Amino acid sequence: MSAASLVAHVTQQFIDHADELTALDQAIGDGDHGINMRRGALAIQARAADVADMPLPAALKTVGMLCIATIGGASGPVFGTLLMTLAKELPDTPTAPDLARALHAAIAAITRLGKAEVGQKTLLDVLAPVQQLLAAGGDDLLARTRQCAIDSANATAHLDALRGRAAFLGERAMGHVDPGARSVALAITAICDTLAAHESAHDRAHDSAYDSAHEISPEPSA
Repeated sequence: MSAASLVAHVTQQFIDHADELTALDQAIGDGDHGINMRRGALAIQARAADVADMPLPAALKTVGMLCIATIGGASGPVFGTLLMTLAKELPDTPTAPDLARALHAAIAAITRLGKAEVGQKTLLDVLAPVQQLLAAGGDDLLARTRQCAIDSANATAHLDALRGRAAFLGERAMGHVDPGARSVALAITAICDTLAAHESAHDRAHDSAYDSAHEISPEPSA
């Protein structure tokens, strides 16, 4: 699985869901989150050839720098910090424990950047549960990680907004999903779906090779 494939699927999610993200942000923010994420995603896709042959850490660093340069607003530095911290912490082929450790570092970096904490209706309310799940490990980790991201983003609708523009709305922010949390959930679901499809294709290829190797040849005629 190449880093370029993951980047392509994640950025396409932001493009496909730009209107949804904008609508979420219109309810509790500046109303430009979907527009900004789409702009950043398109800029990253335009540089796809640059990351095509990069190992994962280098690709993450490059994409993180593009996020900071092109997304704008508060989201650019936040997503850039997330990706660039992961780039520092992850090996070329990370395991679930590697991802858990790297996400722990990324959560700490984002907390320092934005002075936000878990439980304040931000993207941290998706990253933290996913990090804990990866650290615990277990079976069906891709499927459980995917569902955890979706459920955690939806749960931000029931949290008080204590950071960003939404904090000024008070109780009026209740009932609305945080757009940053939704963006992170979209990215995580895209990663999980891409990895699951890759695993499925690998398993099918393995089964086909096994069947071919053990195919029964007809008995030669007398």
